[in-house]
Amino acid sequence: MGADRKDIARYAISLGDDSLILGQRLGEWCGHAPTLEIDLFLANIALDLIGQATLLLDYAGTLEGEGRDGDKLAFHRDVLDFTNCLLVEQPNGDFGRTIARQFLFSNFQLLLFQALSNSTDATIAGIARKAAKEVAYHARVASEWMVRLGDGTEESAQRVAEGLDWSWRFVDELFEAPDAKLIEAGVAVDPASFRPAFDAAIDAVLRDACLARPADRRATVGGRRGHHSEHLGHLLSQMQFLQRTYPDARW
Repeated sequence: MGADRKDIARYAISLGDDSLILGQRLGEWCGHAPTLEIDLFLANIALDLIGQATLLLDYAGTLEGEGRDGDKLAFHRDVLDFTNCLLVEQPNGDFGRTIARQFLFSNFQLLLFQALSNSTDATIAGIARKAAKEVAYHARVASEWMVRLGDGTEESAQRVAEGLDWSWRFVDELFEAPDAKLIEAGVAVDPASFRPAFDAAIDAVLRDACLARPADRRATVGGRRGHHSEHLGHLLSQMQFLQRTYPDARW
């Protein structure tokens, strides 16, 4: 049995949720980053991610045929309905942890969107091709900051190492395979196919940053099935406040 419209919609939602939630997290840095330069580049990455989420969630709404657009999917779903990976919902912590999280996710997302550029679903392929260009910048900047912090002062190296260690438990979830029907139909890709490329990219930057790769540990998973940490509920309570309070408002 091939993939139907609702299967593809669920996949597009999971991709969109990743970008949406991380975009919201990065937006929390606005006006609070260590320097103006950092404030601007984190805000720009956040805007890119929210733009990706808008395209993916709007497309999912069209496929569903239930009258929901990207805004409805973003602002009127409950926490258990979100299928983002756990990594992106983790608190920002300090700048070192934020960079470590971005480093891991952007390097993953870049390989994912590059692979999805050849999706048999023309809309997903088009979104992926556009997004891959944006994410290449995200991965490059995050990798450069990993090196600057890791090979910087004693304190900067300690903070980014702690951020990397905090984030590492969530990496394996990134490589969970989506619905087999979607992979067989060429709509989705199995992330396991590019895990070696991801590991090689991560290890190369860590060598330059003089940072040790964290020890493998039991994976923390569940986000793809709606089983989230307490952090997502707090994030959504802020992100969805206006739309929940004034559901019929027109902006």
